[in-house]
Amino acid sequence: MRAIMVMFDSLNRRMLEPYGCDWVKTPNFTRLAGKAVTFDRAFVGSMPCMPARREIHTGRYNFLHRSWGPLEPFDDSMPEILKRNGIYTHLVSDHYHYWEDGGAVYHNRYSSWEISRGQEGDFWKGEVGDPEIPEDVSGRSGDAWREDWVNRKYMRREEDQPQAKTFAMGLEFLETNKDEDNWFLHIETFDPHEPYFTQQKYKDMYPHKYDGRHFDWPPYRKVQETPEEVEHMRYESAALHSMCDAHLGKVLDFMDGNDMWKDTMLIVNTDHGFLLGEHDWWAKCRMPFYNEIANTPLFIWDPRCGRKGERCGELVATIDLAPTLYDFFGVEAPVDVQGLSLRETTARDSTVHDAVLFGVHGGHVNVTDGRYVYMRAPAEEDNTPLYNYTLMPTHMRGFFRPVELESLELAEPFTFTKGQKTMKCPASGWLDKHEYRTMLFDLEEDYEQEHAIEDAELEERMRGLLLEKMEESDAPPEQYIRLGLK
Repeated sequence: MRAIMVMFDSLNRRMLEPYGCDWVKTPNFTRLAGKAVTFDRAFVGSMPCMPARREIHTGRYNFLHRSWGPLEPFDDSMPEILKRNGIYTHLVSDHYHYWEDGGAVYHNRYSSWEISRGQEGDFWKGEVGDPEIPEDVSGRSGDAWREDWVNRKYMRREEDQPQAKTFAMGLEFLETNKDEDNWFLHIETFDPHEPYFTQQKYKDMYPHKYDGRHFDWPPYRKVQETPEEVEHMRYESAALHSMCDAHLGKVLDFMDGNDMWKDTMLIVNTDHGFLLGEHDWWAKCRMPFYNEIANTPLFIWDPRCGRKGERCGELVATIDLAPTLYDFFGVEAPVDVQGLSLRETTARDSTVHDAVLFGVHGGHVNVTDGRYVYMRAPAEEDNTPLYNYTLMPTHMRGFFRPVELESLELAEPFTFTKGQKTMKCPASGWLDKHEYRTMLFDLEEDYEQEHAIEDAELEERMRGLLLEKMEESDAPPEQYIRLGLK
């Protein structure tokens, strides 16, 4: 058995033809939908980038206990467990957070791995002299902004861009191993994550009048830009989505040309979506996770059932990807996995979850049953109490600061830490102060989540589901206090 996962970062389902978009050109995603099952109720879990990848490895939530960080010594890594069971696992990626302090243990869990450099502010090319940087709408500055303009000078052709290099490495693995058995290939590109840097041929697909300053990297804040600037940013994002579509097509071409559909699973997924002015916000993390962020595209081809060209409306989540791959390769899933195999769901729409959690450490804790979304806000403005539980004290780009470690305690083991105590360190989370109340939405009546509803009986039911899923996750006691639940 062979399996391929093609993973994009910040892939927006509302910009894909199979999910109803009528203006962004994504013919290969449409082609994929004809060859796979398209999931309509796929949701994120732990957010954002590295917490989502920890979920893909472990099949369980982590955002209730930990902010952005590495795999922990007690975590079960899906590609590593497959490797131990005779499945060759290979990662190709340009997702530069893998080689920062907060993610540097993930890629070493594979049998082998390759990277391509230069995405976003990846500190790649060394130039002492300052690059020429245009004036930007958002007034962006800083080391990452400077480095991005250094890197762009080395990526003038499409084949020099990290996404193109990543897919080329993935296709090289496929060509080398197309006649071999028992392997898992993980192709992961940082695109269409911002900044929306791509080739002119993709920009030319979206002609529009814009005479303003440079603007292809949205800030993480409320929208302050003009409608023309917001529209321009959406076109820039669309161009990069079309580039992603083109490179996805190369994988589909290879599978067609080598008759791989008969025995090779294909999963195409993302970690989360992205706000492009909806709800008057850019980006993610600071605001509640509306559907534009939380309800993600997911496509699965499973050669065991052969179902294709159909949609699935069952509730599924990121935690289900690891157990799905364990099931496909006939490997027993670890006992700490919370997700469930999507084998029967892909084949015949079998129900796997009555509800799923999603959220970011220190933000709203959300639960959905597929129709309703309940967003539970912190009870107090100071968003406390909140702690990180870890044996790997690194943040995204650095170690925990001494002040964070001054008052650390050793916490008693959680059910999933395999008897190990962890460091309990004070945390601020993604929100120093929360700006939003608790909200409840009906996705059938209001998918855009423009009108929160008031229904005491329904809120009590969703609150019960939230408590149930938090307890199943062995949530730390202070999370209930922070959210005003106990």
